[in-house]
Parts: sequence; structure tokens; C-alpha cells
Amino acid sequence: MKASCYHPSMNKGNINNLVVGPVATNCWIYEYSGKAAVIDPGDEAERIIAAIKKTSLSPEYILLTHGHFDHICAVKQLLDAYEGSVKLAIHSLDSQYLGPGSRDVHDKSIKAAMGGSSFLDAFWNETPPADILLSEGSVIGPFTVLHVPGHSPGSCAFWDKKNKVLFSGDTLFAGGCGRTDLPGGNEKQIFESLKRLCKMDGDTVVYPGHGDITNICRERY
Repeated sequence: MKASCYHPSMNKGNINNLVVGPVATNCWIYEYSGKAAVIDPGDEAERIIAAIKKTSLSPEYILLTHGHFDHICAVKQLLDAYEGSVKLAIHSLDSQYLGPGSRDVHDKSIKAAMGGSSFLDAFWNETPPADILLSEGSVIGPFTVLHVPGHSPGSCAFWDKKNKVLFSGDTLFAGGCGRTDLPGGNEKQIFESLKRLCKMDGDTVVYPGHGDITNICRERY
């Protein structure tokens, strides 16, 4: 890491991370103003619920950076565990990954990624439609929604401007970005999305969908 790109906020105490599921997805639990948001609960619902209990908070939102199966497989169990007290949110352009008919959508993605969809059967949980459909500029909890398509049509990032925190999903990784060869992916769009994110304040801390924490300054190099 370049010394000029380090910032103390790289180590934030109000953000808990669990690496879950078969492709090591980052599930984030973000504590704010006496509340919590669960971002990308990809699998292992019991572990996520146990981690939430340690915060002594009840989650206000389940926020999905996009709809791919490895980011949503624990959604149903979380909704059941916190019935009536938590809202599920996703960008409108990825809403097809939730609710009736979504199994077919995921089937196509898995076949494109792996050549077959039998892998999905072990992890699939039917999810209801989203409670909240997001778009560019939506405000939800402490976040402003940034629409950053390319990995999927409705890929978005959750930006807490006040605290310089960005949950980037599979758009921006430490040293890379998400794939664009799945249905709905678009290489040109993800490059535009990356250019946009890299114009943010350099000390904005990035919490990606997979891999290590980084910041915008580092990713400009």
C-alpha cells in the first residue's frame, strides 16, 4: 500500500464482515445510529444471525448490491428471522433475481458461469420480491445509492458520504473488478462505472463483494 493512500478509517469498528458461501462472498453488517443494515447475505444465515445478535441491534434493511445468487442465498432465512422488522432492497434493474420466476433467471446465470446449474440446487432458497426498489440517488438508511452497472444491469454501490464508506459489491474489488461475461454483464458499462467511482474522494474506504478492503486512492493506481 502506498503510504499516502493509508487512512485510519480503513479499520472501522462499526462494520462487521463474514465471508460466506461457496465463492467467499463478503457479507457486511453495518451499524449506524443504533440500527444495522445487512449487505449481501450470500449464504450461511445462521452465522449472519449470530453476528447480528452480538451487536444487540435488529437489522433495519437487507441491502443487495446486485442479484447474483452468491449475494442473496441467506435472504429468505433473514427475512423469516426478522419478520416484519426488516426491509429488503435491490436496484430495480436487478429485481428479476428475486421473487416468482427468479429461479429461472439464476439458472441461466449459473449455466453461463459453470456450464450447468446443478451447483445451484444445494444453495437455492426461494426469495420474495424486494420491499424497496432502488435507483440512482435513492437514499436508504445512511446511504446514497450509486448505480454502477456492468457486472449486472442493476449493480449498485451503497455510499455513506458522511463517513466516507462505500460498499461496492462486485463492481470494484481491491485491484480489480467483477466479471462481465454473465447474462446482463457489459464491459463498457463496468469501465464507466469504475471511472466514476475512482473520481470519489481518495480516502473513501471500499468494502467489496469479494476480497480485501481497499480505498479509492489505492484503486486509482
